[in-house]
Amino acid sequence: MPAPPVIVVEDDPFTRLIPLVLDPNANNERRAAFADFMSTDEPDFAGWCARVRANAKSLYPAEVRMVTSEAEMRASLANCRALVVESFRIGRDDLIAAKQLQVVQKFGVGLRNIDTAACAEKGVKVLTLRRRANISCAEHAFGLMLMLARKLDTLNGLVTVERMAAAGLSFKPFDRRHTPGGNYVRVGGTRALNGATIGIIGLGEIGREIAIRASAFGMRVLYHQRTRVPESEELELMARHMPLPALLAESDWIVPQVPTGPGTRNLLDREELLRIKPGACIVNVANAPIINRESLIEALRAGRLGGFALDVMYQEPMPNDDELLKFKNVVLTPRMAGSPRFNGLNDFEELITGLAREVTP
Repeated sequence: MPAPPVIVVEDDPFTRLIPLVLDPNANNERRAAFADFMSTDEPDFAGWCARVRANAKSLYPAEVRMVTSEAEMRASLANCRALVVESFRIGRDDLIAAKQLQVVQKFGVGLRNIDTAACAEKGVKVLTLRRRANISCAEHAFGLMLMLARKLDTLNGLVTVERMAAAGLSFKPFDRRHTPGGNYVRVGGTRALNGATIGIIGLGEIGREIAIRASAFGMRVLYHQRTRVPESEELELMARHMPLPALLAESDWIVPQVPTGPGTRNLLDREELLRIKPGACIVNVANAPIINRESLIEALRAGRLGGFALDVMYQEPMPNDDELLKFKNVVLTPRMAGSPRFNGLNDFEELITGLAREVTP
């Protein structure tokens, strides 16, 4: 019997799904943990695994090696048939070492970390995946933006005289003989996204999805990151690169979308928050520590921020007396941006069946 194909996978909370489908020796504790994690949208996780496995027969059973560093990845390449990476670099030397490699799967769409020319020379197929969770993160960011811009949380249900009164509002109709009747609750301060400027800090995979949607809303798109993207991408996304101070000063909406790490912790601190245009809003669906908490609360107290939205908290769950809960212009959601779970499930069904098409006996 031939040896099972070896698949080397860059370790990520989601790529850990791959061995649960393809490797019969996968960790049962992790299998149970994923069954619990997926249960809100897929109560039969074992059945989902079985269905995907049935459509990837050429890959089952496989030996899936999860690697946590580029050095560990390179040490596993000798008999590797398929390689799945998100951020790890794949160069010409790696391909020389991976003599049996047939396919490289990027867990995403950006190929800057993969030497595609060397892959083509070696006859190694390169696959990409436009991740559905990234798309949902962008959708959630705009949901939060619209909630702040249109005051949807305040306006929800204010359609009866009694509910208006409970909210401290009194119904006073307009003179319809002369005027339209819109906003009969007389709530001021709503704003439009069309024509506003959005500043995206980090034009990675989620940042790109946000830029695409911002252009569709008719927003002016600015972005900042250390390495400017090629001009062709800027034209495609209708995005203009700017230094961070200028972006903060010009943007009506600021969306930090950078990886969490020592280099991005407190990226927006007191100095940066003092640079923002008065009344601008910040929407963060990446991670809380990108923004210094004390400086954020100071800016909210001072009224400098027009609004703030956050999906990944400084502490989860938050204390019930957390000060952020007291501001009327703050929207907080319980880490929902990447949901529903079928985003990840559908991504990995596509990824695994795609690998199965490329890996030949």
